[in-house]
Amino acid sequence: MGNILFTPTTLGKLQLKNRVVMAPMTRSRATGNVPNELMAKYYADRATAGLIITEGTSPSANGLGYARIPGMFSDEQVKGWKQVNDAVHAKGGKTFIQLMHTGRVSHPANMAAGTRIVAPSIIAAPGEMWTDSNGMQPHPAPAEMSEADIAQAVAEYASASRRAIEAGFDGVELHAANGYLIDQFLNTATNQRTDQWGGSVENRIRFAVEVAKATVAAIGAERVGMRISPYGAFNGTVSDAKMDALYLRLVEELNNIGLVYIHVVDHSSMGAPEVSPELKSKIRANFKGKYILSGGYDAARANTDLDAQRGDLVAFGRPFIANPDLVQKLQNGAALTAPDPGTFYTPGEKGYTDY
Repeated sequence: MGNILFTPTTLGKLQLKNRVVMAPMTRSRATGNVPNELMAKYYADRATAGLIITEGTSPSANGLGYARIPGMFSDEQVKGWKQVNDAVHAKGGKTFIQLMHTGRVSHPANMAAGTRIVAPSIIAAPGEMWTDSNGMQPHPAPAEMSEADIAQAVAEYASASRRAIEAGFDGVELHAANGYLIDQFLNTATNQRTDQWGGSVENRIRFAVEVAKATVAAIGAERVGMRISPYGAFNGTVSDAKMDALYLRLVEELNNIGLVYIHVVDHSSMGAPEVSPELKSKIRANFKGKYILSGGYDAARANTDLDAQRGDLVAFGRPFIANPDLVQKLQNGAALTAPDPGTFYTPGEKGYTDY
């Protein structure tokens, strides 16, 4: 049983120092939706990971659903992210930005004037969302996207990707998981369209495929990955009878486009339905790029799955919050500090850069 987790590997043209990936985690520290010095410290402190995937960052003012999440559509945001990347790269780290348009998972109180909450269909997300101005608020019903809205959203991913490279990122992860905009097109609970963007598997994957193509055209396939969450239950998504077929068809298209990795979310460790091992192994067998494993891993299980070639890299999320030196601790078998869930999304350094 080797320690393959700590061996170098490649990702496209990048050399990674190990196979540990820092998973994307929303932390809500971007005051005014602009990355700042505090965020630069947070990410730089974790630069021993082979790859850092940032928190979900909106490609559009329409996609800023949560309080204090960063964007990648203004010059100021580019400047803020450049500061983050300079700090991480100075410590030998590599970074991919996760582009997350929240779609219907939003509230006007978290968005600027003149923006719209858009989604494939007029179906409000269940539950409530935090707003800094009015506390918890129910999700309003989104506007159904027109052809023009869809074309605009696709273009926004491409434009945000170009800005990301300008800001010094090594690549982009398209967030097609967890019930956000791309997943809202994939999922039958959120997509009840009868045009070319809904209904059949082919139609439901179309938006994800168009976004991937546009992003690759903008910055090159070796810099683009995608995160998916088959059988996820987050943000009111549901499983349907065609779920396996849908994801296998999507993977086929992503192969044709040449994406550098697929990042498969398995939140069964947090209570979501398990992603069938059969689907995971089919995605693994069919996808030509790298496969990032995720979901409640420790070092032993990571090494077992890497040895068995179930994946190429392993993403760790929550353990990174309270353990900036996670890679070292995993390597030495040291005890991990427990994070404080009360500070996951609060502003300021407490529970963020003070571990």
